[in-house]
Amino acid sequence: MELLCCSRSIRPLFIILFCFSSALLQSSLVAAKARHFKWDVEYMFWSPDCKESVVMGINGQFPGPTIRAKAGDIIVVELTNKLPTEGVVIHWHGIRQFGTPWADGTAAISQCAINPGETFVYRFMVDKPGTYFYHGHYGMQRSAGLYGSLIVDVADGQKEPFHYDGEFSLLLSDWWHQSIHEQEVGLSSIPFRWIGEPQSLLINGRGQYNCSVAAHYSSSTSTQCDLEGKRQCTPDVLHVRPNKTYRLRIASTTALSSLSLAIGNHKMVVVEADGNYVQPFAVDDMDIYSGESYSVLITTDQNPSSNYWVSVSVRGRLPKTPQGLTLLNYLPNSASKLPTSPPPVAPLWNDYDHSKSFTYKILALQGSPKPPTSPTRRIYFLNTQNKVNGYTKWSINNVSLSLPATPYLGSIKFGMKGAFNSQVPPEKFSESYDVMRPPTNPNSTTGSGVYMFAMNSVVDVILQNANILTVNVSEIHPWHLHGHDFWVLGYGDGKFTEKDVSKFNLKNPPLRNTAVIFPYGWTALRFVADNPGVWAFHCHIEPHLHMGMGVIFAEGVERVRKIPNEALACGLTGKLMMNNYRP
Repeated sequence: MELLCCSRSIRPLFIILFCFSSALLQSSLVAAKARHFKWDVEYMFWSPDCKESVVMGINGQFPGPTIRAKAGDIIVVELTNKLPTEGVVIHWHGIRQFGTPWADGTAAISQCAINPGETFVYRFMVDKPGTYFYHGHYGMQRSAGLYGSLIVDVADGQKEPFHYDGEFSLLLSDWWHQSIHEQEVGLSSIPFRWIGEPQSLLINGRGQYNCSVAAHYSSSTSTQCDLEGKRQCTPDVLHVRPNKTYRLRIASTTALSSLSLAIGNHKMVVVEADGNYVQPFAVDDMDIYSGESYSVLITTDQNPSSNYWVSVSVRGRLPKTPQGLTLLNYLPNSASKLPTSPPPVAPLWNDYDHSKSFTYKILALQGSPKPPTSPTRRIYFLNTQNKVNGYTKWSINNVSLSLPATPYLGSIKFGMKGAFNSQVPPEKFSESYDVMRPPTNPNSTTGSGVYMFAMNSVVDVILQNANILTVNVSEIHPWHLHGHDFWVLGYGDGKFTEKDVSKFNLKNPPLRNTAVIFPYGWTALRFVADNPGVWAFHCHIEPHLHMGMGVIFAEGVERVRKIPNEALACGLTGKLMMNNYRP
């Protein structure tokens, strides 16, 4: 294989050595190993931001245990639901589940919820290296703290296309003191009760409420945090040595917040996005939306006698939540030695040009798979806020998703009539729709229909953003596709037209599993329907999905091999299981 190489300069870190063969883009399946985990999911008392709350944990841990594997390994998770009154599932975010669609972990889509006291075994292969995570996908359990990191290293005998001396994981999240049950009721009430902004931002499950570890830099009334003895909310410090290169694996499990990440005096070089290598580029700060993951490289080339702030701040919404902070600790300095400079100042929350500048720089690394040159089918999805019988909902092409009692995977596999809406959902919206103004009649409808794709067809999705019910407000929406990666072909402002097709990037579009739509803008995606199963495609903001902002894709379900009975033991398929039906 021909090696593609470029020069590297350690100080400053603007150019990173990228010597690799195209074979590195495909994981080796040699010497695959089964990695077994036994997990209990339960509620427990915890203090994520120094204020005690009830959180959802795994084996007594919050966040949940980190899974680490190599590309080609088999993950086996024996999950027991110890919640007293509600079901649970776990989605393995970014894992494509080739051959195991029932293990995707989406309630009412790929499987039945696991009932209290029951055990379900997730068994699946992690087919390519990258930075991933897992989280609850039933109700709003991600907001309750059901999440953790999933790291896939390159297979034995393979190498990453960049060098680093050590690595850290940063799992970013937001936190409310109001329970998810209260939140869910408020979102489904008349009048609508919005939960408001989060109380804290967490880094690896740790934050500080109503105080600041950097209070002496602030002109506000913030007090210095007294963290003595509060191990659960003490910042998770990154301990580094001078003149080394470190990989930071960053993932956002936020329920609502878009974030900006910065490290005082240190540039970050972006090298991976959603488990795919990208052309390296240097930034002072980076946006990260819910559902996204990145790897960045930093070089510890600053004054070794100082420590430096790592900060996360809210983007895209008027910030009412303080920064989340931790330390980059230059050893042998003490971690209790605070930086001499204040934390980095984030860009203005509504500086969308800054956000777009970062997002548009993300391009596929040379040698990455290229998209097909043209689609088999193009679908247009208008994102709107609507009313359904007086309830506030989110809709796609005027339909708000309502999940059925029987998982789609089973009902489609066995041809069950009446399990979901048989009417094909709309693939376009009215050409006369003004995306800049909310309609005078915002009424919508609920639906559970499915977009069916022919196997190996090439599908374009145009995500179109619009004004919400409030005048002059359009929100950021990060969309996540299960079971696939897609190419992000382009972005634009205003309403998408056919003339915009000529602007598509077919040369080096990035492969992602999550993509953002900016306010009043559009985003164009392309994917190949090559993974038999039923897959969710939805906004990754937890309240938006809860309020119906998603659609269902299906392809090649007839090719899906035997589905475990435990995945279908509810609804109409549950009746088949009771009658000893053996699919």
